[in-house]
Amino acid sequence: MTRTVLFATDLSADNRAAFARALRLAYFDGAQLDIVHVLDPYLPHRVLHEVEAAVVDDIAATLKDIREDYALDEPKTLIQTVTGSPYVEIVREAHERQADLVVVGMHRKRGQKDLLMGTTSMRIVRSAPCPVVIASQPPTQPWRSILVPVDFSLTARHSLREALQRFPDASLTLLHAWTLPGERELGSHPYYAQWRDHEVAQVRERLAQEVDSLMTELAGVPDVELVLEHGLPGDVLNAYIKRQTPDLVVLGNRDQPHHVSQLTDMLLCEPHCDVMLCRG
Repeated sequence: MTRTVLFATDLSADNRAAFARALRLAYFDGAQLDIVHVLDPYLPHRVLHEVEAAVVDDIAATLKDIREDYALDEPKTLIQTVTGSPYVEIVREAHERQADLVVVGMHRKRGQKDLLMGTTSMRIVRSAPCPVVIASQPPTQPWRSILVPVDFSLTARHSLREALQRFPDASLTLLHAWTLPGERELGSHPYYAQWRDHEVAQVRERLAQEVDSLMTELAGVPDVELVLEHGLPGDVLNAYIKRQTPDLVVLGNRDQPHHVSQLTDMLLCEPHCDVMLCRG
């Protein structure tokens, strides 16, 4: 079965980076690129066909421009319009096409957290049957530096597996945030530092074993770097992204269906890089 990358476009200029990223991903993965635009279902029937033709022409022209701008070859491509609620139709299309990946754009002003949860992109993230890429950075090259936040959960293991399988040529950094009980009360005790170092070493060993056991199941995966930093997960992740500027963060969503985690909320509220969300 041919792999499919589904790109959902709203025809805006802000969507251009995501369009180019979807094109690059489809071509280098040998996948078909399905480009979908959702039309207003309340358009007058007599003008619907004219609007559909105009949209398809606009997408085709944008596709040609992006290929020329980024010197990208064109994969097998299908351009289609559907009518309905944008996020409902995009999720439905992802199911029906058995998409391997959905790519959407992020074009919201930074820091507007209250508006984030109602966007089409976030609704797709909550319900899509496959990983979703929220792309906001110009795709001048393949993702080379990929950050994967990890802990001991099955969700983190699944996200790491996705990253290892999808990006075998990238440099992967696994980031784990740690805290220990009693730091405020016992931090100055002479034996606390020794106990803390022992506990952190134990955490590192457990994580290394988790990674090693997963990598033995996969062939041709890249080497990974394991980084442990002190602090709460959100604070550690945010600081690391600003300091190291990875190309992509691969994150799992361990919450209930139709919801997103606090880390996801934080990443997309201040998008410093592209993000791929994997269903747990």
